[in-house]
Amino acid sequence: MTRRLTGHPPDAECIHPAVLIATIIRKQPRSISKRGKKMSTTLVLKTTSDFRQGIQAGIAIALGYMPIALTFGLLAKSTGLTVSETVLMSLIVFAGASQYISLSLLAVGTGVFEIILATFILNIRHFLMSASLNEKVENDHPFKKALYAFGVTDETFSVSSVKEGTVTTGYMFGVISISYSSWVVFSGVGHVIGASLPSTLQEAMSVALYAMFVGLLVPSMKKQKKVVILAAFAAILNSLLVLIMSVGWAIVISTLISAVLVEYCTQFLRKEGKRHV
Repeated sequence: MTRRLTGHPPDAECIHPAVLIATIIRKQPRSISKRGKKMSTTLVLKTTSDFRQGIQAGIAIALGYMPIALTFGLLAKSTGLTVSETVLMSLIVFAGASQYISLSLLAVGTGVFEIILATFILNIRHFLMSASLNEKVENDHPFKKALYAFGVTDETFSVSSVKEGTVTTGYMFGVISISYSSWVVFSGVGHVIGASLPSTLQEAMSVALYAMFVGLLVPSMKKQKKVVILAAFAAILNSLLVLIMSVGWAIVISTLISAVLVEYCTQFLRKEGKRHV
């Protein structure tokens, strides 16, 4: 007791157990807090590093999107869309093929529902791409996955799927953010450039839309005979259906019927060929 009154520290055996426990409890949160801060800092640095890697991987996609987005902007101007409508479509849709299809349908006066249905059919492949990519990405909050799922395109899927190891959320946001920015910005730039062109050249640009679709179709026709049959059957069926219904519905129905019938016939002939082998 004397030593306590004089300010000298008590011996270890003189310390009351309650005092010892209180001292340990008082020190423990500090160590836990320090470890928590260190883990939080490490996580932030890792996420930033993954995001930068995604940005670097997406640069090639962004560069590839530039001419396609510029062309889309030019064609959107010739179709009659304003620059705000063009940019808004790229912001909300972010799907090159669907946006080009939409322009061609708008040009012939197709209704909104037919356009939505046609683009939905065209984008069914995104279900498969997203499901496949979900097996490769890290486990994260569904809300974050829903955010970057919007940015899954043919190109971002290809880059992310060939990456070694698990694909992180930061990496996905990096790839998508630079690709998305390039598509939206250059869509607007293309429209502005189109507005500065002479009126005769702007009218001629409407033909470029159909030329682009032909350019996309011909290489596939050279590779597979099935594509030739599919394109020919769809064209004939659409020409007949357009006589009894609107252009939009004719395109949607002829696309569905042609795809189902040609694929069914292909599978049937393949099975018959195996039987005779």
